[in-house]
Amino acid sequence: MTEDATGPEASPVDAGPAEAESPRLTWSMASLFLLTALMSLGYGSVFTLLADIRDRFGFTDGAVGVIAFAGLFSGVLSQLFLARFSDRGHAVKMMRIGIAFATFGMAWMVVSTELWQWITARLLLGLGSGMIGPAIRRIIITRAPQHVGTNLGRQTAFDVAGFVLGPVLGAGLAQVFGLRAPFIVLTVAYALAIIPVGRIRDSAASDAVAKGRTRDLLRLPAMQSALLSAVSFYLTIGMFEALWAILLRDQDAPTWVIGVTLSLFTLPMVVFAPRGGKVAQRRGPISVVTISLTVAALATFAYGVSPLWLIILFSGIHAVADAFTMPANQVAVAISSPPEQLAVGQGLLGAIGLAVAALAALIGAAVYDAYGRTVIFTATSVLMLVCLLLARQRWRARPALDDVVDVVV
Repeated sequence: MTEDATGPEASPVDAGPAEAESPRLTWSMASLFLLTALMSLGYGSVFTLLADIRDRFGFTDGAVGVIAFAGLFSGVLSQLFLARFSDRGHAVKMMRIGIAFATFGMAWMVVSTELWQWITARLLLGLGSGMIGPAIRRIIITRAPQHVGTNLGRQTAFDVAGFVLGPVLGAGLAQVFGLRAPFIVLTVAYALAIIPVGRIRDSAASDAVAKGRTRDLLRLPAMQSALLSAVSFYLTIGMFEALWAILLRDQDAPTWVIGVTLSLFTLPMVVFAPRGGKVAQRRGPISVVTISLTVAALATFAYGVSPLWLIILFSGIHAVADAFTMPANQVAVAISSPPEQLAVGQGLLGAIGLAVAALAALIGAAVYDAYGRTVIFTATSVLMLVCLLLARQRWRARPALDDVVDVVV
């Protein structure tokens, strides 16, 4: 057992079902991965159609911003306050309820015409997604703990793939069949997703009803470390989403180059994320993120000072680094969470990630507009490295116990 992989006070859970014996992709795991992709696909589709919704119904840019923010807001609250029920033996039930909320929200978009209707529908979609995410990751962690890194990496790959396909599906259906078509298709897809979820069993439901509070989890040095590394990661994610197209356009890149680079950025995450999770479990998540986040920070700095061709080159390197960071963050949180708070930990990770990315996008756009690319990307890279250094310091401060189950090595 390496020192870096040693858990703080408890490991996820003991290996139980046969799925813990092999990293092979089973039907139940595949169902969880496909559900992850489906939820991301829906998010990506709605995000792509916001401009069409604005033009069709005469909303202002500010109103469309509220629609987008509504889903983010409800998703953060859902992950923060509802994830604990998945730790109390209700993970599958939370997925079913979450799918129901998401289905209802998507169906409401089919008939929405007023601003309040779109906002409410987006709130429901965010609420459902926020309930589903931590529940899925809890089952993934407990179903095959010996391969938690590989499986969390696979989930990351499906998550990213769904988000990439979402804009293509949404824009294509809207172009051919009209604006309502994507919402109709996604409503049907969400409703059908309840069927395979009904066959999933949470065989590792915790007997220790989540007595610990979220604030108790936040007091653990290892959890602080895991969340600090997540903050470092989502700083650059938020900045990338808000500024990438603007950055390339200001460097005289044509529209097709912007589109291609956005698509290519996601490919390494789909390909390498399972490998990244596996390495994080074997070598220790903080060792992995130390390397991957340092690479990402250097790439982020380069965006502020490099010519166009170097920006594109560094973005490819950055994408490979992110493929290791994303599952490593999830593994770090899994290792840091007591068995009865696995979903709470994953919910914290998701909520903080959404909040940091949104704040980084908001502030980053304003700073870029006022001071230019060198200032904002340099400041972001420095802040990323500061968070990473703090994460390493807090990881070293965790209790180094020897009775941690070997499956987290």
